[in-house]
Amino acid sequence: MSNDSAKNNDNLKEELVHINRVTKVVKGGRNFSFSAIVIVGDGNGRVGFGSGKAKEVTEARAKATKDARKNLMNVPLYKGRTIHHDVIGKSGAAKVLLRRAAPGTGVIAGGPMRSIFGCLGIADIVAKSLGSSNPNAMITATFDALRGLNTPKIVAARRDKNISEISVSLPKEEKN
Repeated sequence: MSNDSAKNNDNLKEELVHINRVTKVVKGGRNFSFSAIVIVGDGNGRVGFGSGKAKEVTEARAKATKDARKNLMNVPLYKGRTIHHDVIGKSGAAKVLLRRAAPGTGVIAGGPMRSIFGCLGIADIVAKSLGSSNPNAMITATFDALRGLNTPKIVAARRDKNISEISVSLPKEEKN
């Protein structure tokens, strides 16, 4: 590992999302094996996930962490606190909806999605799981949604327009 990548990975926070114990019955008794899912992120737009399997929980977690650090991706954030636009992600039977939120909303998400947003550094978002609640499927669906995010600059370039022509504003709060 080079010094540059070691420096970039030092400030990553790591969160264990799920551990699964698998039992194999053999002639001499039972053999236990563990699989772990870990999410890592720098809290500033970089996040990754990984899974690992081993005979011990600590080894499985170490393998998952190594895998997650290898699979880091950058996510564009709006003002460093939410996403630029609403997006849907799918993976198998899992489907997730991610919606941008106004300041002060907080993270309204369940299950492993909350861990992803925490490691990513998102402060305001509303997320809903519409399908399977399997942690593996939910995580891959959430990452599918995050890969579909674009900045207004990218959208403007794709449409051959100016950034000022692309509307990116939060809905105004209604006063009762």
